[in-house]
Amino acid sequence: MKVGLKWIVSFTIISIVAVGGLFWRPDFTAPNTGDFLGESAVVGSDVAWILAAAGLVLLMTPGLSFFYGGMVGKKNVISTMLQSFISLGVISILWIVVGFSLSFGDSIGFEINGKHYGIIGNPFTYMFFNNVSLYPHKDMASTIPFVLFALFQMKFAVITPALITGSFAERVRFISYLLFMILFSLLIYTPLCHMVWHPDGLLNKFFGVKDFAGGTVVHMSAGFAALAGALVLGNRKNPHHEPSNIPYVILGTGMLWFGWFGFNAGSALSANATAAVAFGTTTIASASAMMTYIFFDRLNCRPVSALGACIGAVVGLVAITPGCGFVSVQESIFIGFISAIVSNLMVNWKALKKIDDTLDVFACHGVGGIMGMILTAIFAHGENASLMHGGIAVFAHHMIALLLVSVFTFFGSLLLYKLTDTIISLRVKEDSEEMGLDLSQHGESLKW
Repeated sequence: MKVGLKWIVSFTIISIVAVGGLFWRPDFTAPNTGDFLGESAVVGSDVAWILAAAGLVLLMTPGLSFFYGGMVGKKNVISTMLQSFISLGVISILWIVVGFSLSFGDSIGFEINGKHYGIIGNPFTYMFFNNVSLYPHKDMASTIPFVLFALFQMKFAVITPALITGSFAERVRFISYLLFMILFSLLIYTPLCHMVWHPDGLLNKFFGVKDFAGGTVVHMSAGFAALAGALVLGNRKNPHHEPSNIPYVILGTGMLWFGWFGFNAGSALSANATAAVAFGTTTIASASAMMTYIFFDRLNCRPVSALGACIGAVVGLVAITPGCGFVSVQESIFIGFISAIVSNLMVNWKALKKIDDTLDVFACHGVGGIMGMILTAIFAHGENASLMHGGIAVFAHHMIALLLVSVFTFFGSLLLYKLTDTIISLRVKEDSEEMGLDLSQHGESLKW
């Protein structure tokens, strides 16, 4: 088999990164700026919980592999699962080298009336995890080592591009996807993460956007990138297929639901009452959405399917994510209910079906993230915190931010797909698509 230049370049890059890491000598033992607290600020119970939560969030990516892998045709199961799983390798390394610094480094942005608003982090602040201390950061994670906060956040960065893959499954070149994943993480995910979760971020500090665990940063960005990807790659030659393995989908849903407790409750960054509330709202919203989805299917003369139950459960998890620590368990029932109905309508909307979003990523994750952002702005507790609590301005700011994020993530991703396609063509050749990506891209096949 001939080895193309793209693979030589890829191996050269990982070699440079691996050797380059040897020349960094970060001092983890002592804070070197006034941003860090002393060793006495570390709370052991919080450390234990966030270590566990980080592991739970990591589990979500293999869970997504099964969730997506079971939905595609038999000739594309391995390739689809690998597209999710490989993110654990690519994004983890990218996060250490520069991703965390771009997301949470010193703010680069602009000033309005003497106040600084950040767009993206300084790439040199924490490059190669330099200055990522064992001590807590006073503004971002005040009771756990900063290195643990960085590793916890890494798992969110890992799963986001993996979510996108369901939109262009069965027709994308693997090496092109790797390039797009890197570009998306650097140019879409990290600035969005910085703007929402950094103390000086534009959407956080100026617009007051509430995103407890990633409805905006993770799901909306992935959903709109998925829609852009489906448009750029075009429809499959054979867009109709039978899911290859429904038990895989059920297994993946269970792993996602289990891991989501770390995703949402872990975002409290402490073993406290807020984490407990997030834990409760997470599972109840998912339960409500799952039941609503299958009942709504039946009302529309569709069968009660295991696939529908799984999709509904995930939609509920997505929708509750931005508000899980801000709303009550009782309100989470309604959030799961209404989000499942809207997502179901979008999945079955004829106009959207003309776009070959293979696994309905936009209709589930994109729409779920949008619903979550809107409903958080309606129900979030606290004085003037949301529309229901007198915060009309807060609600308006969320709607403006919703529009800005939608435009940024969709058109930004569209440009990145075009750039990727210019460098390395995105779509496999017709005969490779017919053969299936398992064999044509990876030389492997399933033996059922």
